[in-house]
Amino acid sequence: MDRLSNRLKRLGYSQTFVMSNKAREMRANGADVISLTLGEPDFDVPENIKQAAHDAIDQNFSHYSPVPGFLELREAIAAKLKRDNALDYKPTQICVSNGAKQAILNVLAAVLNEGDEVILPAPFWVSYDEMVKMMDGTSVIINTAYENDFKITAEQLEEAITPRTKVLLYSSPCNPSGSYYTYDELRSLAEVIAKHPQITVISDEIYEYINYETSTKSIAAFDEIYDQVAVINGMSKGFAMTGWRIGYSACPEWLARACEKIQGQMTSGPNTVAQRAAITALKTDPAEYKYMIDEFRKRRDLFYDLMKEIPGFKVLLPKSAFYLFPDVSYYIGKTLNGQKIENSDDLAMYLLENAHVGSVGGVSFGSPECLRFSYAASEQDLREAMRRIRRCLEETVISSVEEINPS
Repeated sequence: MDRLSNRLKRLGYSQTFVMSNKAREMRANGADVISLTLGEPDFDVPENIKQAAHDAIDQNFSHYSPVPGFLELREAIAAKLKRDNALDYKPTQICVSNGAKQAILNVLAAVLNEGDEVILPAPFWVSYDEMVKMMDGTSVIINTAYENDFKITAEQLEEAITPRTKVLLYSSPCNPSGSYYTYDELRSLAEVIAKHPQITVISDEIYEYINYETSTKSIAAFDEIYDQVAVINGMSKGFAMTGWRIGYSACPEWLARACEKIQGQMTSGPNTVAQRAAITALKTDPAEYKYMIDEFRKRRDLFYDLMKEIPGFKVLLPKSAFYLFPDVSYYIGKTLNGQKIENSDDLAMYLLENAHVGSVGGVSFGSPECLRFSYAASEQDLREAMRRIRRCLEETVISSVEEINPS
């Protein structure tokens, strides 16, 4: 007797965790594996945030919070959105969740009916498509180009919209590409969205602070679509608080109330101690945590220079986040030491097994010709990982193709 639901059967496992778990298994069996799979800052939580958590325990913040989070935290989020993004939200428009992932699911659950379409610009975060499936929606994927920094155009968006379109879901800064949309690019997208009031935009801005050029913009800044936008953010990336599980949505009132209703029947309010710590983090001048961004920038520059030398890899310098997302289409369809490479997932597994370097194939990101490498790792590991991959590929027998020119 089959006891599992059709909903569960539609879902796949996160390729990120598949590869990280495989790397752990190999380590447990004695292999010296460098895993560049997970999107997790490798810094400790700043001391003032940890102290706030200690204080919260001492002050007995051990009972349920309101479903959308403590009022003081929602006020701090509203102040942060005004300070950093020039966005006006009231505390009643904010719902604090168990991570940004739950915040996205709340919005999808609030607006999707069976068969409704969700536009996903590829590459996209691996969970987006699975979240859409979980909520009985249908993903409509817009392919982007390496040459266009993996970003969609207004013309592509307009062409993808149908009467069934209910959501546009994307991240800017983007996981996995490290690109972000400029003000002018967002304005052109907003002009299209304004013509389709049935569409809700879910703007995932979780990598906002990890930005190496200028402050990123939010599509919620355009008044004509403010009532159509859900801004998603959280504490995991910019504050190295991945395990604390605090994310949030900022929405128009109608959608904020819907998210609170859904969350009230799912998990209620998130961890109270983590909420108190988040208040301190958000009230602190972001410059206090800039040392993490400065270190990521150094690693990005090093990793990019090393990856450019890998035979068969085409890589862009990312402007944000902490990933490189090289195009490895040179290897797709080839046979490496007798192993057929159908897509980048196959290449990721080949490199893990033969170079002992973990990455994530691009199939579940919607870009089967790319690999994602996280540079949230030590300089020593980054150098050694690229040395191993270069050596592995230069020593690989590639069937029926000419020799690769490493330059």
